[in-house]
Amino acid sequence: MEYKIREPFTAEKFRDLKAGDTVLLTGTIYTARDAAHKRMVEMLEQGQPLPFEIKNSVIYYVGPTPEKPGNPIGSAGPTTSYRMDAYAPRLLDLGETGMIGKGQRSREVKEAALRNGAVYFAAIGGAGALMAQRVESAQVIAFEDLGAEAVRRLKVNDFPVTVVLDSQGGDLYQQGRAAYLESRK
Repeated sequence: MEYKIREPFTAEKFRDLKAGDTVLLTGTIYTARDAAHKRMVEMLEQGQPLPFEIKNSVIYYVGPTPEKPGNPIGSAGPTTSYRMDAYAPRLLDLGETGMIGKGQRSREVKEAALRNGAVYFAAIGGAGALMAQRVESAQVIAFEDLGAEAVRRLKVNDFPVTVVLDSQGGDLYQQGRAAYLESRK
């Protein structure tokens, strides 16, 4: 199925999504890769507030290229998600409802997503220029010294993603593998 979802990105809005569904997200999402995730978890450990409200947030694992004149962002394709696996469960437990990246996730991330009713979306790897066309604005809000890995607030319109892990435990990678193996019989 295909869905159009506007913010706020609550667990309730994501509850009916199933692994394999396509979704067009419209609203505010945040960028953060491994260095930014590490810093955010360190901030939490020191009792400091995060640079954005984590509850009902969606984090896109991306380090965009520099923008060209007249564009809010450069190429913005997803990065491999497992590098955030050490940090994602903590953020999910604080209310993050969505993650966007590429590749499989650890058992701990899957359990945290299920426990919190969160979802993991895949963005199209190799299509960063196309993904960037869905970004209306981009603003660095934290960790500017990280360059491309700084935390950004993005306003997106019909940002295309596919549900990989749904909030009921469905896993597109496992389902796809099982379907492929069944077809080989």
